[in-house]
Amino acid sequence: MSEAKPIFDFEGFYRALDATRASRNLTWKQVGLEAQVNPSTLARMSQGKRPDADGLAALAAWSSLNPADFVTSSRKQRTQQSESLARISQLLRQDERLSSEGAKALEEILKAAYAQLAKRS
Repeated sequence: MSEAKPIFDFEGFYRALDATRASRNLTWKQVGLEAQVNPSTLARMSQGKRPDADGLAALAAWSSLNPADFVTSSRKQRTQQSESLARISQLLRQDERLSSEGAKALEEILKAAYAQLAKRS
């Protein structure tokens, strides 16, 4: 039984990049300037087109996102789904902008929403 070919989750990367941009209160123009990425690259990405390798590398470095985290295969996807709440909780606790009470409150909200919305297998 062979494993499915790994696929880069571009949509997930773009959403994470957008979340980083929003959390830093930046416009896409400012992202382009800071990451040293051509504005046309960002415009193409907003239309669902993939950046070139240099653009992806520059945006990954600017955002501290690891592109490898967005490569999926069916085995990796199953593991990630089972651990997603644990990873989110860890990130919330590490966020310096949140108090420990704030992180815990968000964690509880996410757990409740996840339980309500998770697909039953």
